[in-house]
Amino acid sequence: MFTGIILAVGKIESIQAMGGDYRLKISTGKLSFEDTNLGDSIAVNGVCLTAVELGSNYFCADVSNETIARTILKSAVAGTAVNLELALTPSTRLGGHIVSGHVDGLGKVVSKHQDGRSYRYKFQVPNELAKYIAEKGSICINGVSLTVNEVDGAMFSVNIVPHTLQQTTLGSMTTGTEINLEVDLLARYMERLMKGEAAACSMGAVTEELLQNSGFLSK
Repeated sequence: MFTGIILAVGKIESIQAMGGDYRLKISTGKLSFEDTNLGDSIAVNGVCLTAVELGSNYFCADVSNETIARTILKSAVAGTAVNLELALTPSTRLGGHIVSGHVDGLGKVVSKHQDGRSYRYKFQVPNELAKYIAEKGSICINGVSLTVNEVDGAMFSVNIVPHTLQQTTLGSMTTGTEINLEVDLLARYMERLMKGEAAACSMGAVTEELLQNSGFLSK
C-alpha cells in the first residue's frame, strides 16, 4: 500500500527484454533505500512493482505483460522521468489516501491552464471508471494523490499546487498526455457491498432494482 505522496522523481535507465516481457532499471534520484529490501514494493508512476535488484542509486523490477497492457509503462523509453514512492510502513504519515498501486485504467489530459501559481488540469477517463470519481474525492494520477475539483460526466478536473508540480512529473503533462489512473479503493468496495449477496453472481451494474432486491431500498 502507498499514500500517493511522491518521495522522489527517478528515471528509467534501461529496458531489457526478458522472455516475452521486460525488466526496467530505474535510477532513484534522492530516494533512500536505507530500510528497503529485495522483494519490496515500489510505486513507479503509480504502478506497484517488485524490486528484484537494489543498488545504491537504482533498482530493477520485472514488468509483466498485464502491466504493459494496462498502464503507460507500455510506452516507456530510456530517459523517461517517473514518480517514485516506497510502500507504507507502520510509522508512515498518511498524507494522501490509500493507494494500492494497481492501475484501474488510462486517462488523458484534455486541457491545462494556469490558475494563480497553480495549474488546473482536466482529464478524460474511460466511461466504466467515471462512476468512481466524485467531487472533493481522491484520485491517483501517475502515483500522485490528488483531490478532485469538479466532475462532468466522464471528465474531471484537479488543481495542482506549485510544490506538487516541482516534486513530481505532473508539471510536464500537456494536452493529449496519457496517464495512469487509480480510483479510490473505498469506492470500489462500496459498489461491491451495495450488491449484497448478488455480488456472488454476475449481475452487472448496480441498479435500483438490484438495490431493492438486496434490501438497501424499500419496494
